[in-house]
Amino acid sequence: MAATRTTRAELEEKALVTEERRGRTDARQRRRKFPASRIAVLSAFFSIYVIWGSTYLAIWYAVAAIPPLYTAGFRHLIAGSVLLVWALAKGQRPTWPQIKASVVIGFFFFLLGHGTLHWAETRLPTGLAALIIASEPIWVFLMACAGEKRWRMNGYLFAGVVLGLGAVALLLGRDVLNSGRQVFLGAVAVLVGAISWSIGIIYSRHSHLSGSPLLLSALSLLAGSAMLLTTGTITGEYRGFHFANVPVRAWLALGYLILFGSVIAFSAYNWLLEHYSPTLVATHTYVNPIVAVLLGWWLAHETVSVNVLVSAAAVIAAVFLVDRGMARMKM
Repeated sequence: MAATRTTRAELEEKALVTEERRGRTDARQRRRKFPASRIAVLSAFFSIYVIWGSTYLAIWYAVAAIPPLYTAGFRHLIAGSVLLVWALAKGQRPTWPQIKASVVIGFFFFLLGHGTLHWAETRLPTGLAALIIASEPIWVFLMACAGEKRWRMNGYLFAGVVLGLGAVALLLGRDVLNSGRQVFLGAVAVLVGAISWSIGIIYSRHSHLSGSPLLLSALSLLAGSAMLLTTGTITGEYRGFHFANVPVRAWLALGYLILFGSVIAFSAYNWLLEHYSPTLVATHTYVNPIVAVLLGWWLAHETVSVNVLVSAAAVIAAVFLVDRGMARMKM
């Protein structure tokens, strides 16, 4: 989840609006003018499908030895610094409104969003966390309607919302409750994080900020990292934590999150949006939770119950229905 779902959410929203107005002509023209090699295309989709799906397991490895808020803070501090240097090298400069907005976005996306996710993965299976996060588009739709005080609904949206809420209830049901208080608290924390991300997306839509997504992402990452590291220190994560005691596997997991999850996958995502339909690129939403569940079962020996499999299918179907319903309303 890396380079940030901030950027992913904002880019998808802006790109879909552009696609509505201009159709797919621009993307087709770019493909004709700058044809991409098949290897480049496959590598880019691999990045947003598999690498982003694998970040849940990488977080699990990292927080096993590094305090969760520090893990998220270090991750975003380094990734944000890399992206900021990249943006500055391209001649981009932040404005004061962008800096102020990045603080708000950093709070909702990274302190509450990633902070709760990293904390929850100290007590929650990675596949379960990924499935709860996958319900985010449903919460975005519900919050957007609540904010506008106008309920826009069609058959696809109604079915998607009902199915999605049912899937979340199923995920938080018997398996979680029977797994003990800590697992239940972890699941609730991830759900709070998903709702927080939804609030951040609504805010970013209404902030009307213009500018490079690269620069805005760097600023938000850095703002979020400052909040995460400060909160981690206030809550005492430094007690008993020593860099020398962190095993190599945890450092490698953190490095993977920074390099592959943030920088490489983010770059691939940007490139794909420039060359392909946003609808096609957004299919990572359906693939990421499947990858997370499979990797958790394979490498972390997590139990995949019938309840989890049914919930996974329901969440993915619900997100698809909500996406289709929103697309039909924009036609």
